[in-house]
Amino acid sequence: MLLLTACYLWLLGGTTPHSVPAIGGPFTLTQDNGQVVTDRNFRGRYLLIYFGYTSCPDICPTTLSAIADAIDILGTRAEQLQPLFITVDPIHDTPAVLRNYVRSFSPHVIGLTGSPAEIRAVEHEYRITAVDEIRPGGRSDTIDHTAVLFLVAPDGRYVAPFPATESGAELARHLASYMG
Repeated sequence: MLLLTACYLWLLGGTTPHSVPAIGGPFTLTQDNGQVVTDRNFRGRYLLIYFGYTSCPDICPTTLSAIADAIDILGTRAEQLQPLFITVDPIHDTPAVLRNYVRSFSPHVIGLTGSPAEIRAVEHEYRITAVDEIRPGGRSDTIDHTAVLFLVAPDGRYVAPFPATESGAELARHLASYMG
């Protein structure tokens, strides 16, 4: 959790209302329906991007529940928003696994995966840290990862980070303030 908090503070560090850090960028990934997409496929809507993995025991399901709640609270305003769940575990999180996982929270969330190199590239663009916690015997049970939601404007510009610990109501309030 220390890594998660430190990374969130780092994302916010040095920003003022007049300076926005260089976060985000182009990506090519595989959607949970098997279709290859790029960041440009989502232009025209706000993106709410979260990085995680389907076997995450705590923060990922809690965050996806908050996203689903925020969508419900926003009502028709949520039509301006496309939530994306990008896996940090592309070896295990196939498109089918992602689809079943994200749909269990909301039909509006799209899961994205890719090759390990594609995932590393998008993690780099968004300043995400994801580290396998190797247990005795070499088995990795969990992945310690940055827990931040990223809001991206309809034109592809990074707008703001939100802590993944926000409730659905808090997240809806913040999203509404940015989406107008």
